[in-house]
Amino acid sequence: MKRWLCLPILVLGCPFASGAIAHEVRPAYLELKQSAPDTWDVLWKIPAQDDQRPGIDVRFPPDAKELHEPRGLFADGAYIERRRIQREGGLDAQTIRIDGLAGTTIDVLARIEHADGVTQTVRLLPDAPGFIVEASSSGWSISATYLSLGIEHILLGIDHLLFVLALTLLVVGWKRLAGTITAFTVAHSITLAAATLGFVHVPGPPVEACIALSIVFVAAEIIRGHQGRPGLTARAPWVVAFTFGLLHGLGFAGALSAVGLPPQAIPLALLFFNVGVELGQLAFIAVVLALGAAARRLPIRVPDWSWRVVPYAIGSIAMFWVIQRTAAF
Repeated sequence: MKRWLCLPILVLGCPFASGAIAHEVRPAYLELKQSAPDTWDVLWKIPAQDDQRPGIDVRFPPDAKELHEPRGLFADGAYIERRRIQREGGLDAQTIRIDGLAGTTIDVLARIEHADGVTQTVRLLPDAPGFIVEASSSGWSISATYLSLGIEHILLGIDHLLFVLALTLLVVGWKRLAGTITAFTVAHSITLAAATLGFVHVPGPPVEACIALSIVFVAAEIIRGHQGRPGLTARAPWVVAFTFGLLHGLGFAGALSAVGLPPQAIPLALLFFNVGVELGQLAFIAVVLALGAAARRLPIRVPDWSWRVVPYAIGSIAMFWVIQRTAAF
């Protein structure tokens, strides 16, 4: 293991430690489907913990009418609510807002499906909690939305980052590292597309547990390599990266399926979500290597035992996830 990376990794480790229990920050999801010229079916899904409903809600135009009482339930770590609204003249050019969003760290993905098949997809942030319903949606809007979702998912997906971090520590040489990351990218792109498009169906909890196990495996490989017993990852890192990349792609697909894809632009949304994942991944690797290069110039002697800190920390966190996720089966 590159011992000079220990210092910057310990700095980066604070977010890992604080996020060891929560896998990722999930966006809320708002879906409006036009069932008649003036009528819309509404699906409102908010991430929830311990069956506590977050204090955010959808605000429709003042003259919109509820056709029946909202029906809500808790399922799969989320509060899901369905309702039907009616507004004379429809919702085109009307503003929809998320009340209470400014006081949270939650993002909202909103998708509006018109009866003619036109779909609008927008991302709402705490500092921009509203949007105007459009009669059509541009490819650029869809691309930008799913690109940002991909970047956010990888940068907040601590388990995926820990796996990439372990590979960065284990693989020696720029060419081998580039080949390893390329193999990981190709593999998770394959399963991301296959699962999102419905060709592969795998339950989420076992996949998440196996992703955690992949991190434990690579952390153990770091320790064996430093002790003079290099394993498969040191000899053929691209094989390990590709194999476990297939699992991580299923994890990415689980996050993407939670927010859905615009029916009229599935290939475009899928492409840019994947591009966003890659950009976030490359940015993370660049930061780790840059901090490591800076640390080498510091007049600090790193203790001989310090190399153990990072792989044992990575392995311990990942093993906690294995137990936690296995218990959720």
